[in-house]
Amino acid sequence: MLKIRLQRTGRVNDPSYRVVVTEHTNGPKSGRAKEVLGSYNPKSKERILNADRIKYWISVGAKASGTMHNMLVSAGIVSGKKVNVLPKKTVPKKVEEAAPAPAAAPAEAPAPVADEAAPEPVAEEKNPPAGGEVPAEVVADKPAA
Repeated sequence: MLKIRLQRTGRVNDPSYRVVVTEHTNGPKSGRAKEVLGSYNPKSKERILNADRIKYWISVGAKASGTMHNMLVSAGIVSGKKVNVLPKKTVPKKVEEAAPAPAAAPAEAPAPVADEAAPEPVAEEKNPPAGGEVPAEVVADKPAA
């Protein structure tokens, strides 16, 4: 399918555009245009359009891009309404809850804070007591000799 669209030319921060007819699969910067139909300078708002050739390409089945269609409508080459070329805003999706909470549910009371300090953990002794009796835990920790 043929498209009538803008092809950017010009330097950085100094844009200018060519109005070209190209196959829709070609990239906008490919340079493989069938025909150059005019130019557009957005800084000076200067438009040079070849109306006869644009009407010819539309008659043989070329479609104008959204921006190009709006430009042709404002220039009076094509009749019709302008189209919105800006992306549609998406409404944020609401998270649906399985069971909504009842409105009159009492709020939970916060957990009580203990005034007493937590007892410190007692460290195990590595050396057996002097009484001669060895706990089983200490014997299990020692490597076999």
